[in-house]
Amino acid sequence: MHDQRIEEYFAEFEPPEGLRAELLRRDILLTGGTDIVHNEIVSEVLGQIPRDRWHGFATQHLAFPEELSKPQPDLVVMERGRGESSGWLVPASDVTLLIEVVSLRSADRDYGLKRSIYAAGSVPAYLIIDPYDARCVLLTEPDGAGEAADYEVRRTVSFGAPLRVDALGITLDTSRFGTLPDVRPHRWP
Repeated sequence: MHDQRIEEYFAEFEPPEGLRAELLRRDILLTGGTDIVHNEIVSEVLGQIPRDRWHGFATQHLAFPEELSKPQPDLVVMERGRGESSGWLVPASDVTLLIEVVSLRSADRDYGLKRSIYAAGSVPAYLIIDPYDARCVLLTEPDGAGEAADYEVRRTVSFGAPLRVDALGITLDTSRFGTLPDVRPHRWP
């Protein structure tokens, strides 16, 4: 299928009730609901973002130039006044921070594929919150293009330690982030 047809198909696609759909480098991925720990973490982060300067949107689809991807991160943070007339697809250039909370089946995507997509789209900061490993990984300074894109700077903190997020001018309190038992075969350094 040609790229334009894939994008047209995805734009019209209605996922079954209870599922969400993402287009990730030509593949349509359907995922189920999230657990309470996941939702509590998103809520905790959202509650710490100053609403006078920033919008935080859960499950907002993004558009990336030169990239056949329409991901739907767990949380999209952008400056007030940006992306207001975007519709269902917010341009990646309007985004300051993307957040993914690792779930049982998303670790490889969150640490790998989405990391590459977000860096290729020049998103200034990408935060991976991992309740299985009880840590946050903040990636900044995107570099490169396509599948070779990555972030140049990585800062990792364990849950309980403060995490400075310079892109937003805040320090996140991670002490109330919940954890889950590590049942994944995936291990990332």
